[in-house]
Amino acid sequence: MLAADNMIIRIGNWTGCYDLNVPRGALVALVGPSGGGKSTLLHAIAGLEPVAAGALSFNGVNLLPLEPAARPIAIVFQDHNLLPNLNAAENAGLALSPSLRLSAADRASIAAMLDHVGLEGMHDRLPSALSGGQRQRVALARAMLTTRPLLLLDEPLTGLDPDMRRDMVDLIDLLRREKGLTVLMTTHTPEDIEGRAEQIVTIMDGRAVSTRV
Repeated sequence: MLAADNMIIRIGNWTGCYDLNVPRGALVALVGPSGGGKSTLLHAIAGLEPVAAGALSFNGVNLLPLEPAARPIAIVFQDHNLLPNLNAAENAGLALSPSLRLSAADRASIAAMLDHVGLEGMHDRLPSALSGGQRQRVALARAMLTTRPLLLLDEPLTGLDPDMRRDMVDLIDLLRREKGLTVLMTTHTPEDIEGRAEQIVTIMDGRAVSTRV
């Protein structure tokens, strides 16, 4: 379980205070207005935003003392965070080796994951030669290759048409079930994830104001 208990985040004059319980292996959507604190919550869980007070744990482990790299978390940012000079396979391979010193087994794993997310025949393409949805799939493949049990997705459906959004939700749900992941994602289109998410949590003014299933 991912648990945030009275977790306080302060950014300038803005203060968020989060209470959240996400069951292990669940897919949970965070919805709410822009600027309400959804992405800030993800960044704090990942260790990219400091927590001023309160508690944060995952499967009984206190996350707050851990550096971002030591947390059992993979995160996919809204802007994909792909390096423009690396092709799809190389960008995904950063999950296994930041220096891209990859073994034959590593390369096989990367190729299999890219194929698994629907990028067959596109391994050598640079991000500029991929569509927005394809770039998002590269970022998702990279996150999957880390084998970390908590996956944070910051607006993974942004910029996609309705059919592509449904395809992406299908893929996220499939990978979540295959790997036993706990997934927390922000979205502006909660209707795309209804029927798949165990919880839909509304975030406003830095607080979880309602939860529904």
